[in-house]
Parts: sequence; C-alpha cells; structure tokens
Amino acid sequence: MRILGIDPGSETTGWGVIEDDGRHYRLVECGTVRASPAQKFPARLLRIATALEEIIERHRPEACAIEDGFLATNVKVTLKLGQVRGVAMLVAERAAVEIHEYSPRLVKQTVVGHGNAEKFQVQQMVKTLLSLTSVPEPHDAADALAVAICHFHHARSARRLVAAAPGAILGTADLRRNSIRVPARRRASR
Repeated sequence: MRILGIDPGSETTGWGVIEDDGRHYRLVECGTVRASPAQKFPARLLRIATALEEIIERHRPEACAIEDGFLATNVKVTLKLGQVRGVAMLVAERAAVEIHEYSPRLVKQTVVGHGNAEKFQVQQMVKTLLSLTSVPEPHDAADALAVAICHFHHARSARRLVAAAPGAILGTADLRRNSIRVPARRRASR
C-alpha cells in the first residue's frame, strides 16, 4: 500500500509518501509546498492544490492521511487551516484516493507512544521508523510522514481485526479510533 501523508499549512504544507509490503514501510519521497505569504490567500490555495495534484499523479497513492485541524488561539488561523485541509481533501477525492483524518494527538500517540510528545520526538521516531540517516527536513515533511505512518498502523490493525472475524457481519470501521463495531449476535430463542 502506498500512503500520502499531508500536514496542512497556509504557508507551508508538508507531504510525504511511504510504501509498505504488509509488514514494513519505507520512504518513497517527501517535501513541502511553499506558498508566499505575500500572495493572496486564494492564490496560495491554488498553489497547494496544483502541487498536491502533481504529487498524487506522480506517486499514485492508495490512501491519503491528513492531519486534522486543531483549535488555534487565532480564529483566522484556524479558518485558513480548515480551508487548506479542504483543498487537500478535494484534490484527493478528485483523484479517487481514500481519505483518512487523524488528530495531532493520535498521530503523536501512534508514532511516539504518547499524545503529548514534542515535535523533536516525533521527528526522531519518524527517522527511526523509516530507517533514515537523518531527520526529514523541513519539519513539515517529517510531520506529514508521521501522519502517513499513523495511517499505516491503524489501517493494518483494522485489516487484522477484519481478518480475525471471518463471517461476522461488520458494522462500520473507524480507523481514527482503531475500532470496528460488530453488531451483537442474538441468541436463538428455545
């Protein structure tokens, strides 16, 4: 499976592509999309959309993992981040790529082991998990790779749960919570 991770930002959007063979994953490519703060915001959104379209076309990911928004103290920043996330989702949806969203806390918890991890801890774990010689630069790319790694782990767990319950009538899978709700079976009345 090939996964595109996206760390949205109105000036710098990080992206990273990882690939797995079912047990291990490796870095394919990562980078950032930079939009000048001097540009009008709609022009920045267009720059981000065009770049993400090119990345999806080049790498053909099967899934796109996007970091969920967080509530910033400045409402305008939160709204702009939401618009960037919307553009990323639109581009992925147009390309028929599965979209999954993960909160920053869940990404940290999955990659480092606890949800209050510092940025440098996430970067070091990305380096270790992908067997890299150095931390991916800039940090936005490392964050995007962390989101992709998070999806890899949660999707793999969900596949295992489905495989472990053959014949069960499955309800909905929520990969963000790493859970599958299986309807309770009723006992036959005597």
